[in-house]
Amino acid sequence: MPLSTARITTSDPDRHLARIVERLKPDAQMTGPGRAKVTLAGGGCSVLAAGDEVLVIAAAADAGGLASVQEEVGRQLLAARDVQAGDVQAGDVRARDVQAGDVHAGDVRAGDGERVVWAEAVSGEQVELVSPVVEDYLLAHCTPADEVLRELAATTRAVTGRSAGMQVSADEGALLGMLARMVGARRAIEVGVFTGYSSLCIARALPADGKLIACDVSTEWTDIAKPFWERAGVADRIELRIGPAVDTLRALPDEPAFDFAFVDADKPGYPAYYEEIVPRLRPGGLLVLDNVFLGGRVLDPAFQGAAQVAMRQVNDALARDERLDSVMLPVRDGVTLARKR
Repeated sequence: MPLSTARITTSDPDRHLARIVERLKPDAQMTGPGRAKVTLAGGGCSVLAAGDEVLVIAAAADAGGLASVQEEVGRQLLAARDVQAGDVQAGDVRARDVQAGDVHAGDVRAGDGERVVWAEAVSGEQVELVSPVVEDYLLAHCTPADEVLRELAATTRAVTGRSAGMQVSADEGALLGMLARMVGARRAIEVGVFTGYSSLCIARALPADGKLIACDVSTEWTDIAKPFWERAGVADRIELRIGPAVDTLRALPDEPAFDFAFVDADKPGYPAYYEEIVPRLRPGGLLVLDNVFLGGRVLDPAFQGAAQVAMRQVNDALARDERLDSVMLPVRDGVTLARKR
């Protein structure tokens, strides 16, 4: 923690946004139409203009940093409207009186009724990435998993207990298969097998002479996968390689031979997997990374563990990698698709 948001009702959000950026330069810059980024010593925020409001998303590593961001941005939100002391309604926070910690869970009003309301700070873990209502509806409107996949999912839940959460969901498995078919994948590679649900979905999308190299560090869970691969008739398409995945990847020929890659493994290893896979993708090949939100922790600068730092590194690198066209999707725990140019 913490993260906090504010919504400011205004008749001209784009003009308001432009004035905020102007007042906060060089700490603020436009990042796209109706979007700006503010970077301050204590933290930072994104400022978005849409409809009849400006949305501010503040983030910091701790409560003190968040208060500092709220103080400065809150002051400039009012100043951008040329608020005079007499215009602020009784009982509200005046621009000149804002102190660290004051601009949250309360209102800041300009004389024309414009409101600034900072929400209570929350941790990234509290961000609801997929609501149960949406999850229930989307699962009811995907092509249903067949008997083999359903039994594999049930076996995984029964045998692995709480670790079953590492298995991709039925809708994500369907997405993987669809993507592999759409790129015409013949050669694929997967980092992180677990009990083989995603492997099965990908292998089914390959032609009869296709090959999936499935990398995992242990046979503890992959032994569960093998009988289901056999039942699905894809065992001959899957080559399971046990050992550190980065060693497996580095041992592959350094040439663009793969059409499709899926990474869903230890998160600190993502930067190395990404760097090893991209040169080995053919032009038009697709890299898919799972769990790019890490349960919302990636969104929250308070989380500085090895997994969160590595995932932010990969997310930032993908967005500016000139070898790739990438898009991050709010699917489950976040999925990034990156196509090799």
